[in-house]
Amino acid sequence: MTTFVDEVLIHAIAGDGGHGCTSIHREKFKPLAGPDGGTGGRGGDVIITVDPSVTTLLPFHRRPHQRATSGRPGHGSNRSGADGDDVILPVPDGTVIKDRQGEVLADLIGAGTTYVVARGGRGGLGNAALASPRRIAPGFALLGEPGDHSDVVLELKTVADVALVGYPSAGKSSLIAALSAARPKIADYPFTTLVPNLGVVSAGDVTFTMADVPGLIPGASEGRGLGLEFLRHVERCSVLVHVIDTGALETDREPLADLDTIEAELAAYGGLEDRPRLVALNKIDIPDGRVIAEMVEPMLAKRGIPTFAVSAMSREGLRPLMFAMAQSVAAHRASVMVDTATRIVINPKAVDDSGFSIVTETDAETQDILYRVVGHRPERWVRQTDFSNEEAVGYLGERLARLGVEKSLWEAGARPGSTVLIGPLDSAVVFDWEPTIALGGS
Repeated sequence: MTTFVDEVLIHAIAGDGGHGCTSIHREKFKPLAGPDGGTGGRGGDVIITVDPSVTTLLPFHRRPHQRATSGRPGHGSNRSGADGDDVILPVPDGTVIKDRQGEVLADLIGAGTTYVVARGGRGGLGNAALASPRRIAPGFALLGEPGDHSDVVLELKTVADVALVGYPSAGKSSLIAALSAARPKIADYPFTTLVPNLGVVSAGDVTFTMADVPGLIPGASEGRGLGLEFLRHVERCSVLVHVIDTGALETDREPLADLDTIEAELAAYGGLEDRPRLVALNKIDIPDGRVIAEMVEPMLAKRGIPTFAVSAMSREGLRPLMFAMAQSVAAHRASVMVDTATRIVINPKAVDDSGFSIVTETDAETQDILYRVVGHRPERWVRQTDFSNEEAVGYLGERLARLGVEKSLWEAGARPGSTVLIGPLDSAVVFDWEPTIALGGS
């Protein structure tokens, strides 16, 4: 049974906005006292927020469909409809939000940071809000906007200061259990650790987190073994500690070759070249392990890598290693200005963006030229219009004319009677265009 999930696909559906109300105020001695239809309520949002108490994305693996409630319709006497309830999705610190094409939308770091993945639709205006000197008593109201539908991928990247890397059964789980209060599963067979384990370590004035992540084998950067599932959790660590098994019984394994293999996989994955390195030669409680450690230490010293001979079982040599980790973490924190704010990708509109564009198409059957209006505002206005109400349709025409849609259609070659579509291919509204304002030309 799955107990840890670090990547899920979420289908988020925000709530629809409530419809506006068409109502005329009536009371004794004041017949037809004016419009008093209220505005519909806002649809609920689907919001992702960082919760430090959450460590896995498992709940969303089991329930990928998340839906917020819709707003309530407006009422007479200027009563607005109730807003829909937001859906809050708690995720672990270090969760990355991507679209289905892999583009990063937000990088959530720090407790309480949030990102709205699906925004609720706005409530439709009631006829009281639509009243004006020209339209004293509107006989229509606007419909509520549908909420956003969004498919996003949540990817968890473990946030830790120190990552323990090494072959399976090198003793990483034993080491984190000896240095912290973490109690990972420990056994004498490879790939005991299938999910990252986190432990908190205090050394002097420095407190840092340590990640014991699944073992690495050759070809991991290409997906072999736990592959990328492992390497993803190393990206955010500021210090790497190679845990090398000096008591390995395999005749084809030796410490320096293990180190070179793991470094090659880290290099192939990329982005980890600037991380400080330490080496822990583990299992010196075994006689052969101590001998090998004494042979390897001078060789690693020539490479300039701080090396520590330790035993997670007997706890020998752990204190110097722990303080060396703390020193490296402190130095890294001092040298690197870490931006812990949420990173959200923003695509600003051009300053001369009119809010829509005209696209000409050719009908496959009749070969007639079609004119499609594409843009957020005209598409939103169409969704808000009750086409069974002629006054509402006229109001839509006025809005489009004020935006400049009719002028742009004329410049694109449209003439009275031309077929005009507003909206995307699968949900476009089709009109036989009849201009509502005087336009130049023939």
